[in-house]
Amino acid sequence: MNHLPDDLENALSGSQGSHASLLNVHSINPTQLMARIESYEGREKKGISDVRRTFCLFVTFDLLFVTLLWIIELNVNGGIETTLEKEVVQYDYYSSYFDIFLLAVFRFKVLILAYAVCRLRHWWAVALTTAVTSAFLLVKVILSKLFSQGAFGYVLPIISFILAWIETWFLDFKVLPQEAEEDSRLLLVQNASERAALIQPPGGLSDGQFYSPPESEAAADSFLTPLCDVERLTACDLWWWREQP
Repeated sequence: MNHLPDDLENALSGSQGSHASLLNVHSINPTQLMARIESYEGREKKGISDVRRTFCLFVTFDLLFVTLLWIIELNVNGGIETTLEKEVVQYDYYSSYFDIFLLAVFRFKVLILAYAVCRLRHWWAVALTTAVTSAFLLVKVILSKLFSQGAFGYVLPIISFILAWIETWFLDFKVLPQEAEEDSRLLLVQNASERAALIQPPGGLSDGQFYSPPESEAAADSFLTPLCDVERLTACDLWWWREQP
């Protein structure tokens, strides 16, 4: 039995290989792409990313921790009611801790409004709160008499200063870069899904579009005809080559 010429055999094998590759691409990639798109869309529906939520929790911790230290200081220095009246009603910049508490409230309101309510994607808000906190505490430590009032004269200013700079670091090095990376991944996945949708024909691809069972002569002729046209042969000529004893 004679064999097909080498160029026709190469054309047949190459065509079948390319058709099989195309079938695999279309049968796998769209599912994976849709799964990724759904996962990213699920994150968008949350309204706020996990890393941003962690940042907001840390801002809340900042306010609560400073408030707790201030209440302890009020209780240690002669009772909450007496000390509260002295530090709030008879406020003295040089000896009161009330302004440090107000500074924590200022940071909380600005950062929650900017990054939780408005979902700002810029560092200017945390830069503002950190700059105001740092400048105020430096001036207060230099001019006030807090160091003569015991351990809280050291603890409250230092804790407030450290927390403000941790918030700046966390937002600038964790929140904003991670969210920008997630947005880039979502954009790449969406672009890939659009390309796959353009390449994939309507209704998907079936195996019958690429080959037919060998026992069906009519199907074999229908599959070989396009290849014969490329080689300027007819289906009858090609079939004759295969059936020659």
